[in-house]
Amino acid sequence: MRFIVLILLFLALSSGSCVYMNNPLRRETHRLQSGKIMDTTSFIYDLPYPKGTTHTLVQGYFTQFTHKRRAALDFKMPVGSVVCAAREGLVVRLKENGHQGGIQKSNRPHANYVVIQHADSSRAGYWHLRQNGVLVQVGDSVKKGQPIAYSGNTGYTYFPHLHFIVWTFDRNGRFKQMPTRFRTKKGPKYLRAIRKYRNP
Repeated sequence: MRFIVLILLFLALSSGSCVYMNNPLRRETHRLQSGKIMDTTSFIYDLPYPKGTTHTLVQGYFTQFTHKRRAALDFKMPVGSVVCAAREGLVVRLKENGHQGGIQKSNRPHANYVVIQHADSSRAGYWHLRQNGVLVQVGDSVKKGQPIAYSGNTGYTYFPHLHFIVWTFDRNGRFKQMPTRFRTKKGPKYLRAIRKYRNP
């Protein structure tokens, strides 16, 4: 597993294509992560696992590998780990009948997931869940920190992990990714890859 983490670190730090490097949201997100610009107004999310537990963020916002153009996070989690709602909201979509996963892109349709819509109409997606491991139903209202599923290894995955992403839609109905701040023991942070984060 250490070998996989080292590969991800190398890929995260290596340079990408011009389009990837010039993505304005990528540049802004990295400036927020480094503290070069400050954000004091966006919603602060809880980490998507139970309080008092720790997981490693193996892939972060706009890192190389599979997140070149994604404001998404991958938390390394053993299959069966509890996944919690990072923010309160309404369950609007889910899938839990997927039974396979692996490094072939043909596995993408088999990913199990839960999508929760928040009060500001943004949505959070929790991907690669265990088969029959979803604990909520479409239409359920969930609270921040509430267990919603068990992590798995379904879909397009290289190892068991939780893929977390937040998005909204602009006035023209176009998909818009939203990097998010999280509550940590050191205060609200934009998380960075290859670091362990404990849910305080």
